[in-house]
Amino acid sequence: MSFREFSPLILLLPASLACAAPAPRTGDAEVRETSSGLPCFTISEREERRAGAPDFESIAVYDPSARPRARMWKMSMPPNRSFPVLFSMCIPYGGRVQSLPQTVAVVLETGKVYEVVIAVKDGATPTRPRDYSARFCLAKQRDGSAVVHHIVPGAHEGRNLFGCVAPK
Repeated sequence: MSFREFSPLILLLPASLACAAPAPRTGDAEVRETSSGLPCFTISEREERRAGAPDFESIAVYDPSARPRARMWKMSMPPNRSFPVLFSMCIPYGGRVQSLPQTVAVVLETGKVYEVVIAVKDGATPTRPRDYSARFCLAKQRDGSAVVHHIVPGAHEGRNLFGCVAPK
């Protein structure tokens, strides 16, 4: 193909990219600690203010260090049921509603980074993410206890693995 034949295609490429729809974004989830010391999950307050409360579809916790990443626990809503995920609520790891389809929750280890993904039914609209995610760990304390530690977006690993390993 000569340059004369190829040059109109080069000119059309930027125009076709301008018409392409933006990829759906992933929103920020938040990880908290329940009164029993387990992690629980919700959307961030900023996300709720930005796009409202999405309808819950499923939640899954993964070990991203495993190849392929290992699912630690998953819970989902039946297709004909739903509820909005509000910042003021928190879905506990392992679930409390045994009637919802879910897998058995694997015991989480201290000092290991995990990822939670909350999928929503009405996601991927121009204002609402297709899902929400966050990283967290059970951070080992100097006294041997562990606390749930939310890893903020953009955090750097550092020597203490995002704050998940107690400094020596």
